[in-house]
Amino acid sequence: MTLRRSFMKWGLGVAAGAATRSFAQAPAAKYAPMFPVEKDAQLRLLRWSGFIKADEESWNANSKKFQEATGVPVSIEYITWEDVRPKAAMAANLGTGPDLVMGWYDDPHIYPQRLVDVSDLAEDLGKRLGWYDVARAYGYSKQMNHWIGVPIGGAVQALNYRISWMKEAGFDKFPDTTDGLIKLARGLKEKGHPMGFALGHAVGDGNAWTHWWLWAHGGKAVEADDKTISINKQETWTALEKVRELHAQMAPGVASWLDPNNNRAFLAGEVSITNNGISIYTAAKKDFPQIAQDMDHANFPVGPVGKPTELAVFSQAFIFKYSRFPNAAKEYLRFMLSPEQAEPWVDSMNGYITPALRKYRELPVWTRDPKATPFRDGIARMLPNSYAGSPGQHAAAALADFVVLDMFADATVNGHTPKDAAKRAEGRLRRIYRG
Repeated sequence: MTLRRSFMKWGLGVAAGAATRSFAQAPAAKYAPMFPVEKDAQLRLLRWSGFIKADEESWNANSKKFQEATGVPVSIEYITWEDVRPKAAMAANLGTGPDLVMGWYDDPHIYPQRLVDVSDLAEDLGKRLGWYDVARAYGYSKQMNHWIGVPIGGAVQALNYRISWMKEAGFDKFPDTTDGLIKLARGLKEKGHPMGFALGHAVGDGNAWTHWWLWAHGGKAVEADDKTISINKQETWTALEKVRELHAQMAPGVASWLDPNNNRAFLAGEVSITNNGISIYTAAKKDFPQIAQDMDHANFPVGPVGKPTELAVFSQAFIFKYSRFPNAAKEYLRFMLSPEQAEPWVDSMNGYITPALRKYRELPVWTRDPKATPFRDGIARMLPNSYAGSPGQHAAAALADFVVLDMFADATVNGHTPKDAAKRAEGRLRRIYRG
């Protein structure tokens, strides 16, 4: 999985920790705020927990640096990432709680009227550092006609694979098309090296690969009007027919895999290919060096649509209108996403979070180890989970209910025909989008 506390055990190595410590000790430079910070301001931030230890260490160091520069203390509550959405929704409904939240996907679009207009901040960051297109889709509300969120970035996935086994199957290079991937998977299984993608309710891994495969073949849940349900069509049937070929090359048990299972299977040598963030490689470098040496990463292959169609676990920040310190909150986000702070934060995590701002594509973390390079472009290659519609409450519900993932499970492990699996998904989506 892209976001998982269990891999904190492996850490990010001595070098990353040393980089964070030295950064924390650096003196705060003279800082000129863009926003007039309120008198006696103090902030409460709710954000996802330190899935990688260096993330929290660097974020806390940057927050302390912000206090030194502005006089504004920041209290940070770290909670499991699955719990952020319900706790933020409760704060929105009650009108009390944290000043700002780092949440997931289209969270701010669930209650846009209760959020601060952050257009001035978002446009400033975009002008200086450049937003990716998908960041604008997530941060800007068509309903409100202004920015309601400040995109942070995403836990990007790539295909993790064993180099020697790929060559054993007759491939010198990892395929860049979905049909090529099926051929490689078939060859790997013949050599006793099956692949494995999660088909259980794996929040990160399962959703990521099934949405990619659907979109790669031209399928989509909803049209751009956010009303017309489009999943029960030929493109989806084709995607499901093709995925049955892919599933036939997978290891036993993928039907029940949750997010940790593919990591364990890959590191145990039970699968040759899986989709994941950089955490498998990070763990392998520390505890399984022979696997780390023999593994590499590739961007998700392109399907018949002829362009990348990936999904990353995307995070963005938003500020509640009930906050007494909206300017301080905006200044905090501006500070944290500026190069002096964001660069060492991303570096300390070895690129585990790919920023939503184009400027950070140039960071040395992406090329220092070439095996990290595929993660650099994940935000540029991704579509919003709402595709082809806009981020919002309905798209959030469809993702949370695993509609697309369950459709793929129906067409593979549950033995339904592609048309029956798509029809079931269509019914579920109609109920969601009617609400």
